[in-house]
Amino acid sequence: QVQLVESGGGSVQAGGSLRLSCAASGLLYRRNCMAWFRQAPGKEREAVAAISTGGGSIYIVDSVKGRFTISQINAKNTVYLQMNDLKPEDTAIYYCAADVDHPYCSGGYAARDFGYWGQGTQVTVSS
Repeated sequence: QVQLVESGGGSVQAGGSLRLSCAASGLLYRRNCMAWFRQAPGKEREAVAAISTGGGSIYIVDSVKGRFTISQINAKNTVYLQMNDLKPEDTAIYYCAADVDHPYCSGGYAARDFGYWGQGTQVTVSS
């Protein structure tokens, strides 16, 4: 049974930083496409960053380039999202997701492409 557990959300002021963690268990293979999505009230869920675990493809959406970094520690089956210089528009629920069918992240970054999801963690950025 695949489980993705996020942690690290919270409330910060604009310009602050947070690091989100996603601990994965039950994945059959070591290489998977792992992604962070976010969903703000009234908006669609969007991919923020993605990584092919074990090295290779990394995707960062334009709106957070230069501020957010995705990384992994394979030995811990954990993926991180380091978020710096946070802005009020980054306020959303952040979800960890896994696409096990496209381990090199070749399947795209739409939410429908990811079959496994964490419960989400709230990030609130105040001005």
